[in-house]
Amino acid sequence: MKMKKRRATITAVGHFAPEKILTNADLEKMVDTNDEWIRTRTGIRERRILEHGATSDLCIGAVENLVATSGKTVEDAEVVIVATVTPDMFFPATACIVQEKIGAKKAWGFDVSAACSGFLYSLVLGAQFIESGSYSKVLVIGADKMSSIVDYTDRNTCILFGDAGGAVLLEPSEDPGYGLLDHRLYSDGTGGDYLYMKGGGSLNPASHQTVDNKMHYIFQDGKAVFKVAVIGMAEVSAEVMERNGLKGEDVAWLVPHQANQRIIDATADRMGLDRAKVMINIDKYGNTTAATIPLCLSEWWQCGKLKRGQNIVLSSFGAGYTWGAVLVKWSLANPSKP
Repeated sequence: MKMKKRRATITAVGHFAPEKILTNADLEKMVDTNDEWIRTRTGIRERRILEHGATSDLCIGAVENLVATSGKTVEDAEVVIVATVTPDMFFPATACIVQEKIGAKKAWGFDVSAACSGFLYSLVLGAQFIESGSYSKVLVIGADKMSSIVDYTDRNTCILFGDAGGAVLLEPSEDPGYGLLDHRLYSDGTGGDYLYMKGGGSLNPASHQTVDNKMHYIFQDGKAVFKVAVIGMAEVSAEVMERNGLKGEDVAWLVPHQANQRIIDATADRMGLDRAKVMINIDKYGNTTAATIPLCLSEWWQCGKLKRGQNIVLSSFGAGYTWGAVLVKWSLANPSKP
């Protein structure tokens, strides 16, 4: 008899965003920009800033919210994966810091650096641990304190980014028809010249020169990145649908990386989706890098819009270049109140 495939599914989800709000009006006082220009080109109205603390604190906030809304425990997690480009420090891994803070004494963990695609990469990795039968409880977190690497005198980048964290718990699905059904992930290193942080690594170790030259801040060639992102994210999302015989009417939600409203719109159009089927919170948070997708999932689930049995497509594009899409049949019923 052929055995059914062991499938990973999301059994809990949570998010955290700092209290401090940085609005477009605030940025008008800092750089030569204005609210209308930012909104029409990006869709962003405000973003959250973590004034005190590190990325691990964003992770913990998201995990605490996950526990409060699901009733699940995390002390017995077996693997902790943190997707981030703003780790607390190069080492130890932020996952190890989180593992200690949540009391998951038997878990091992590691960080994933794939920029805005980090959460999807980590989600797929976590699913493989479940599907292989090696582990049964994997905590996957996407979190970034982007304010720590943003130059607030550079109007091209400071308008885009914010701080937040999101987390999901992966466990074996009781029904193999639910959970992570398919994925496609890609990378292209030729994009490294257009979106990067040049200083701080082994190539350009920290020095007076790297600090003076602002090499520890994010650099982005916005036009170059937009041209490939708008195609890459749209095409990989459509590819996952086509691989699984799905049409627009079969997909309940597109959960896109929140980088730019125009990229999100192009992805929805390529998938044949009505705008009402697209999760969008870029207006409130900006681009929180690895946190954007779990942040959307958590908000939509907690307000009752994301329902058991729905087909959802998670899609991203980020530095590297890295991009991908994941097809999920949602298995969580209505949430408990925190």
